[in-house]
Amino acid sequence: MKCISVFCGSNDGNDEVIVNEAYKLGKTLANKAITLVYGAAKIGIMGKVAQGVLKHHGNVIGVIPHFLETKEIVHNGLTELIVTDNMHSRKVIMYDKSDGFIIIPGGFGTMDEFFEITTWGQLGLHTKPIGILNINGYYNPLIAQCKMMVTRGFLKQEHLDAVVVDTTIDGLLEKMHNYVPLPAPKWLNKERL
Repeated sequence: MKCISVFCGSNDGNDEVIVNEAYKLGKTLANKAITLVYGAAKIGIMGKVAQGVLKHHGNVIGVIPHFLETKEIVHNGLTELIVTDNMHSRKVIMYDKSDGFIIIPGGFGTMDEFFEITTWGQLGLHTKPIGILNINGYYNPLIAQCKMMVTRGFLKQEHLDAVVVDTTIDGLLEKMHNYVPLPAPKWLNKERL
């Protein structure tokens, strides 16, 4: 994997463990020569990941819609900045530029990005690894909810298993590196989409 999108919060939250791990994730990506693709902000957890990459001489591609340029306070030191017309275009560009996706703590926006990219994978629109870095148990309730979806018959176990989860950065990256994608659904004709 040469480029990984990280989906996360534009706030710092109130857990120093999460803040520190976000920075450490950035540092690790830089040390492994993996380009960070993210939402372009210099604030919040997003900013911490970017700071970790940049302080360790890595590359960062920021993607932000025009209307958020001032609200999320764009990071000025990025390797590349892409400004889009809207949120959907932002996600499509992040998808196109990435070989995989990591979800770390965030709010509604992070959940939106996670569920959209996992849905695209479920539909066979991509075969890229999706990883949850479960820092300090943050995603335990989400993982439990996903298991409930399987139990109640709304999600196949194979689709849940396609999302890799780890509590450590190195462990997650290793799982993503060894990821074997599900075969594309036979009913799907991508050319008609």
